[in-house]
Amino acid sequence: MPLDFENLPKNKANYVNLTPLSFLNRTADIYPDRPAIIYNDIKYNWEEVRKRCLSIAAYLKGRGIGKSDTVSLLTFNTPEMFEAHYAIPMSGAVLNTINTRLDANTVGYIIDHAESKLFIVDRELWPTLKEALLICKTKPEIVIIDDPAALNKPELPKVFTPYADLLDCNYEDKSCFTVDDEWQALSLNYTSGTTGRPKGVVYHHRGSFLMSMGTAASWGLPMHPQYLYTVPMFHCNGWGHVWTITLMAGTTICLRAFSPEKVFKLIEKHNVTHFGGAPIVLNMLANAPKEQQIIFNNTVEVMTAGAPPPASVLEEMSKFNFNVSHVYGLTETYGHILLSAQQDDWSEKTITEQASLKSRQGVRFSMTEEVMVIDDFGLPVPQDGKTMGEIFIRGNTVMKGYLKDREATEQAFKSGYFGSGDLGVIHSDGYIELKDRAKDIIISGGENISSVEIEKVIYQHPSVNEVAVVAMPDKKWGEVPCAFVELTTEGGATEIEIIDFCLDKMARFKRPKKVIFGVLPLTATGKIQKKSLRDRAIKLAKD
Repeated sequence: MPLDFENLPKNKANYVNLTPLSFLNRTADIYPDRPAIIYNDIKYNWEEVRKRCLSIAAYLKGRGIGKSDTVSLLTFNTPEMFEAHYAIPMSGAVLNTINTRLDANTVGYIIDHAESKLFIVDRELWPTLKEALLICKTKPEIVIIDDPAALNKPELPKVFTPYADLLDCNYEDKSCFTVDDEWQALSLNYTSGTTGRPKGVVYHHRGSFLMSMGTAASWGLPMHPQYLYTVPMFHCNGWGHVWTITLMAGTTICLRAFSPEKVFKLIEKHNVTHFGGAPIVLNMLANAPKEQQIIFNNTVEVMTAGAPPPASVLEEMSKFNFNVSHVYGLTETYGHILLSAQQDDWSEKTITEQASLKSRQGVRFSMTEEVMVIDDFGLPVPQDGKTMGEIFIRGNTVMKGYLKDREATEQAFKSGYFGSGDLGVIHSDGYIELKDRAKDIIISGGENISSVEIEKVIYQHPSVNEVAVVAMPDKKWGEVPCAFVELTTEGGATEIEIIDFCLDKMARFKRPKKVIFGVLPLTATGKIQKKSLRDRAIKLAKD
């Protein structure tokens, strides 16, 4: 008769729901006096951060905000944004960080779609929110962060709650560092997808807990890292590094606005050991004036994600003693799930060869269960570095689904995996390399831009008959939108007119940087041949 292993009871003593909120409580218990956050002249230790988060959570609860309620933020990488990653889910509510570069129309759409109950905004960004509130139906309570470091100080609204009021609330206990269900929604992140309208990607507590654990293990994080937060915290919750750095009892150095000079100075001043950013961040550091650049004695670990970093930029990084790890992921996977993990024999290769190897998307993180590249017949592609297929992902750091979009959720999971829409190959060593984007997403400066969204706007121009937008390589931004436009027989328009037409209809960074006029190439079935246009855009960028 088999042994009775399975009837041993699961109970409170041997089963605890996973949540990254527990990291803050543990770290504050063990290292209460260690520095947690540094921002200009502000320095908080872990006990102070815990108390601040408890007070904010108590404020939210006092306002009747709790489970399944959304609290939105439009802020920079300041201590308040860090605190929100704990305080909001501690109240039971769902954290919604919004891209600071979005236009008011999109922000208004997000407010309504997320049904935001409370909105925390940096004073400098208040004009965008003010305009968004005129568009949307939902009217959340407004909390304003009045940061002395802000460059612009627009006039404040008549009715609002100062952020300081959230820090003066009584709290009874620390039970809010746990959750009753690890599948409970933790955060809501919006991604453009292919439709032009943002999709609401929902994360759960279990996924973010495991993302932090997997990042620490696969990136080789030591205890007490000095982390410079150059990644916007609105991007996949800052790649989950708020929670990861807390797990490792590190120090987060906040950066309100990126500049190469600031980054070099902060790395030197605070002995920064780790930071992350899109390839454009590395490119800007590489091209900074020589008098601003600093060659560091100790190795600084750098994580980069987005469009594959050019080998030349990776070579430049080695001159600063930056060791770059290239990762790949999506909003739907909590950020990174592949890492170009460095092998021992890579050190024997030339810098150019190493840069080429590092620019691949790589192999799965330790918390990622499975990543496959599947061909059109549903079969795994051979590891020949040539045969392309779509990247499919399975694991605990895959989203719960898209908020209020059952059809898109079912479509994303229909194969039993999450279909990324990205096309890649697998090399003989098992490393995956991205080759194309089936979704036609343009990654510019680390921002995802929907080509469909831009096309819809340009189509509104009275002189436009057909339009297709593709990615054009760019030395500074990695990629920029390039629009191919076919005019009507009666119509006439210039490149500047088309670009200006987009100005008040989308965020500035989404506007096409180049417009090419002519007849668009079509397939036999009448579809625009975007592959041909991409090739033309690549050639134009080289010329």
